[in-house]
Amino acid sequence: MTFAYEHGQLFKLPEPETRGDMSVEQAIGKRRSLRHYSGSLALADVSQLLWAAQGETHPDGYRAAPSAGALYPLEVYLVAGDVEGLPIGVFRYRPGAHELIQLGSVDLRKDLTSAAHGQSFIQSAPAVLVITGVYERTRKKYGRRAHRYVHMEVGQVAENVYLQAEALGLGTLIMGAFDDARVQAVLDLPDDHQPLGLMPIGPG
Repeated sequence: MTFAYEHGQLFKLPEPETRGDMSVEQAIGKRRSLRHYSGSLALADVSQLLWAAQGETHPDGYRAAPSAGALYPLEVYLVAGDVEGLPIGVFRYRPGAHELIQLGSVDLRKDLTSAAHGQSFIQSAPAVLVITGVYERTRKKYGRRAHRYVHMEVGQVAENVYLQAEALGLGTLIMGAFDDARVQAVLDLPDDHQPLGLMPIGPG
């Protein structure tokens, strides 16, 4: 899906790896929420994390995280502050092309911290994933149960990101404590993109 305001520069991401040095079992065993970050992120790591969140894994467009009816109501945004090879700014992930489109060129981590009730580890993370949901995509098939299914998908995406971060030697945290309207305003999201989770990511 393309939005009218999307006229920014495109950044093709490195191809994601499909084999790693850490097993799923090891990643599950080591996974913990991280609230203290330092250093920067490599673009290859950002690529891998976004692929784990919503990347396409099948020629028919199926993605890394399951979706009710394969309707994919989630949109993932990247707030970049210290990513090697990527300018500061806000980006939306485009799974089909495995690329980012830049929507803004301001470091919004401080504003996101304020919108999240002053949780300062957002500001210290080199990047933040913002998971949003477009309920109508799921509602058109599943009606009143759409909210339940969309929220289940957020959890599935978050766990993928957790495990991928662990395998990369990074840490993250899924956050639900924030002012929805303020997050939407800070990122200038489309009206139907409801913020559902923030995931600061970086080295510990």
